Amino acid sequence: MKQKIAYQGEPGAYSNQACIVNYPDMEPMPCHSFEEAFSAVADGYADKAMIPVENTLAGRVADIHYLLPESHLRIEAEKFLPIHHFLMGVPGAELGSVKRAHSHIMALGQCRLSLHSFGIKAAHAQDTAGAAKMIAELGNPEDAAVASKLAAEIYGLDILAENIEDASHNATRFLVMSRDAPVPAYDENTDFVTSFVFQVRNIPAALYKAMGGFATNGVNMTKLESYQLGGSFTATRFYADVAAHPDEHALELAMEELAFYSVKIKMLGTYEADPFRI
Repeated sequence: MKQKIAYQGEPGAYSNQACIVNYPDMEPMPCHSFEEAFSAVADGYADKAMIPVENTLAGRVADIHYLLPESHLRIEAEKFLPIHHFLMGVPGAELGSVKRAHSHIMALGQCRLSLHSFGIKAAHAQDTAGAAKMIAELGNPEDAAVASKLAAEIYGLDILAENIEDASHNATRFLVMSRDAPVPAYDENTDFVTSFVFQVRNIPAALYKAMGGFATNGVNMTKLESYQLGGSFTATRFYADVAAHPDEHALELAMEELAFYSVKIKMLGTYEADPFRI
């Protein structure tokens, strides 16, 4: 029996495409929400989850950083997928007849200029492939979807315009999550990423001092993002990626200093850097 990889969205979503490209021998498992995708892995119904975390044009995916620490899963890999958006409508529809384009807010943000040039209004949908499915069921030539070419094939839609993303470097970063992803053995010839979340002590300059260990030990922090906990304006959690492996002495020293100024640190995973980012 094939192993399963869970993703959020309908068949034809970009997450579905990322599963097919990177794990062709696994069976993609669609889920209604990110929480459901995480739970499918945690409860043993799927072996991995393909989770989008950020896009080069539209920024981070909302709510993901809240869910990662609570999922009880670990990051085993990162995958980057170049994103090409297609405007699609019901058979016989023409570009000039379309008044509304339906899609996920992230996809619409990546095509904002193109849609404006077509004179088409953006309409939010839960996800890209779900929008394509809705257009197929709606049957109205005035409504179109922004989604993947795979979605057009699945739902029998005509492609009215292709590659409508506003920038050619449009790409989405995915994290591959599993229940027991081991830390890979250190190899000085391999580029690694280590991800973690932390909460600093509520004292003056705590974040500045916590970050000092990374600077003085030459550890490159490639991402640092903050978000509030439980609606509080004083409890802030930070998500971080560093270009290092836990067995490197420099990262050991940096994490020791981070711990001194933090009330909580949770390691999310260490994995090889995707060649796309190198």
